[in-house]
Amino acid sequence: MQKFWFYIYNVLFLPFFWVVMQCAALFNPKIWRGISGRRGLFQHLAQDISKLRSGRRVWFHSSSMGEFEQAKPIIAALRRRHKDIDIVVTFFSPSGYDHSKNYKLANLISYIPFDTVANASRFLDMVRPTVAVMVRYDVWPNHMWELRKRGIPTFIANATLRKNSLRRVFPLSSFHRYVYDGLRSILTVSNDDAEAFKAFGLTQPEIQSIGETRYDQVSQRSEDAKAKHLIPLHILTRKKVFVVGSSWEEDDNVILPAFKTIAQEDKSAVMILVPHEPTLETLERLEISLNGSLRTIRFSELNDFSNENVILVDSVGVLMSLYQYADIAYVGGSFKQGIHNVLEPAVYGVPVVYGPKHENSREAVELAGRGAGFIVQNTTDCYRTLKHLLVNEKARKKSGAEALRLVRQNTGATARFLKHLEEVL
Repeated sequence: MQKFWFYIYNVLFLPFFWVVMQCAALFNPKIWRGISGRRGLFQHLAQDISKLRSGRRVWFHSSSMGEFEQAKPIIAALRRRHKDIDIVVTFFSPSGYDHSKNYKLANLISYIPFDTVANASRFLDMVRPTVAVMVRYDVWPNHMWELRKRGIPTFIANATLRKNSLRRVFPLSSFHRYVYDGLRSILTVSNDDAEAFKAFGLTQPEIQSIGETRYDQVSQRSEDAKAKHLIPLHILTRKKVFVVGSSWEEDDNVILPAFKTIAQEDKSAVMILVPHEPTLETLERLEISLNGSLRTIRFSELNDFSNENVILVDSVGVLMSLYQYADIAYVGGSFKQGIHNVLEPAVYGVPVVYGPKHENSREAVELAGRGAGFIVQNTTDCYRTLKHLLVNEKARKKSGAEALRLVRQNTGATARFLKHLEEVL
């Protein structure tokens, strides 16, 4: 059966996948960046590897930026405890690579090569990792099989497996059993995830629930963010602050009419609006939408602040720091394709509002169950929720305390992961 799946994957699936990617690249700039970014990959890799000095190397692979955020607390802890190791980081997605190529705690940052047998063998010949860590779900079969053949201990960190995942459906379940069975440990986010992996009938990997390192990462980032005073205190003194993070147009269509009514009723209400993509086109669209009903100022012009209702953030990389000013937060994506990171406001003890498309986030579901997250379906819902939380200070503080409690109760996964990893270092 192992040989069967090996040939199915390499003879049928990979050539088909490659053709699809090449065609999709003609219409999708992100896919094109991923393909063009891999040109000369092994030549660049040879140059970078020549600069490494340690005999011990830990390879971390993430699909994209979101998954790499979960690897960061592990890498930081490794750096503190083992100063003589080299950290190799790879990405599948260009968004992850582009945003992380200057990450200072890694010795080498690269794309993972396209998953052929030859590429996997050549990559491991060059990198020679002591141990490999795949983050969450991005497990490429030929690389996994080559790691197994070489006896290199391989872990999945923050592993998840949903009940409705196609990986659990035959015949894909048989294929993934072969992929996963060469791992040393599958360390999951929850007990449900652990049970789901056990259902594959794996014989070799240790499967254990240890929690999610994302809680550790957001806790550390919040401490760092508190040291950044991005908005002068006098601007927000005696204000009720509503921070909207990573919003898309679909989110704005719900939020803005609700906040217009709030601002008319309460002159102390201020919205800090952080678009997911703060392009000039997006900022101008928002300014036109708000013109006539609310006064706006861009974040880069705050020195000229004169009691505007809306601060439009035209910078990137500041959202985490801005959540610290919030009385209430809205997390975007939940009226489009799936919610963004709800832990970023939760760590500050802030009630979190979001839309119906939040099932992709276990944390969003948990916040709602605790009364710390508020799901809105439309503008009317959004207005009522904001009104309730702004007027009822006791309810607002109670919800915020529950949000913070969720984060604090789930920190510590990094230390638990390191106990497993250090057994092979």
